[in-house]
Amino acid sequence: MDERGGGSGEPARSVAGLGDEDQVHEAYLRYGAEVYRFVLRGLGDPGAAQDVTQETFLKAWRHAHRYDPQLATLRVWLFGIARNTMIDHARAAGVRPWQQHLVDPTTAQAIGGAAADSTDRLLEAWLVEEALRRIADHHREAIVQTHLRERPYAEVAAELGIPVGTLRSRVFYGLRALREAMDEMGVSP
Repeated sequence: MDERGGGSGEPARSVAGLGDEDQVHEAYLRYGAEVYRFVLRGLGDPGAAQDVTQETFLKAWRHAHRYDPQLATLRVWLFGIARNTMIDHARAAGVRPWQQHLVDPTTAQAIGGAAADSTDRLLEAWLVEEALRRIADHHREAIVQTHLRERPYAEVAAELGIPVGTLRSRVFYGLRALREAMDEMGVSP
């Protein structure tokens, strides 16, 4: 099987699969940059794109037994994994918006922020995230979109295809459920 290069126009060496470390390394050399560019276009964040690219190849290696060259080329299979991994990453970032503001400890010290303050905020954010997992999906989505992402009700309602009043009800009952979930966790909001 001859696989084509990622836009270079040159025929590529055949990459058999991902059965061992050498094949994974070869596949990474062959498709890694192309997968990274694809993910970077989707996420717009170079750091996240690097993480997703590495995770893509890790997943591919772990699930190499699922790759069937009769169904698709390795390139197509890798892009499918990259797409799904990118979607998972975007969903996780949506549920954990506070992670977008994380900085490494040296950067935090460099900008003069107190590490103890961010620890408290991280702990609070983690507790809210855990409580959000315990409520219904439609309540969680309403709260995340309107309160955490601070999007206008009309915009979110239009996107979800529901009336604004329904969205307000979901937020109201979602906040109530969130409060109950936090009570069950022993956290006072």
